[in-house]
Amino acid sequence: MSNTNQESEVVFKNVGKMATFKKTQTVILKDCSFTVEAGKLNVLIGPSGCGKTTVINLIAGYERPDLGRVLINGRPISGPSWERLVVFQETALFPWLTCYDNVMFGPLARGVMSKESAHQETVKLLTKVGLEDFRDKYPSQLSGGMQRRAELARALINQPEVMLMDEPFRGLDAMTRKLMQEYYLKLFEETGATHVFVTSELEEAIILADNLLVMTNKPSKIKKVIEVALPRPRDWSMASSKRYLDIKAEALELLHEEAVKASVASGKLDVDLASGYKKPE
Repeated sequence: MSNTNQESEVVFKNVGKMATFKKTQTVILKDCSFTVEAGKLNVLIGPSGCGKTTVINLIAGYERPDLGRVLINGRPISGPSWERLVVFQETALFPWLTCYDNVMFGPLARGVMSKESAHQETVKLLTKVGLEDFRDKYPSQLSGGMQRRAELARALINQPEVMLMDEPFRGLDAMTRKLMQEYYLKLFEETGATHVFVTSELEEAIILADNLLVMTNKPSKIKKVIEVALPRPRDWSMASSKRYLDIKAEALELLHEEAVKASVASGKLDVDLASGYKKPE
């Protein structure tokens, strides 16, 4: 698949966002400012419930900020668009369509490709993600990892300017998750679009990211952006490198600080972060 993606920059400017649950309002984001660097794999990580999915929804245009602005290439994001596509935690494949037809659906529905061009791109992508022999299977006939790969292909065929990944590998077993990370890295490195990836797993965050965006507890903002200066193409052998270990130690320290703050705020001594972060010894 050729790289025809426009590299798009997303900027949050003093964004505030509230949520209402059972008539109680909670501030999710407050004075949140950061830049999603164009053409990079930007990974969001932070305490459970800090608003990572809210950030994804604001970029996707599913929600709007209560305060501040969210811009793409200097333009306010006003609603959903094919230029910004989300791969969610739960599968969103159409159960009545085959794997092949699911991938074909987007460009044909939009009228941006001929049937022959869409067919060629679909076959290329299914081959890249190892699903060429499963093209005629329905989602219910695919494993969880295969469904994830089909969703990646379905999103990428639309050549979005920004790919939004909301914990897409959550719930997969360890071996399948590593396989998905490898497929995803290869696809990112080939297409070069702007990516925003949400995860609760620090090791996954580091091996994927160009930029690691560490979030605070609610009301949330970006605590620090860590540049992950590991060479590409990436593989898990880098997890033993000094740079990887230094980044991991720095990120763990930042996350531990947020855990302590949450502990003080809640009056609890034991704070359970979904990813199980602990201060390095």
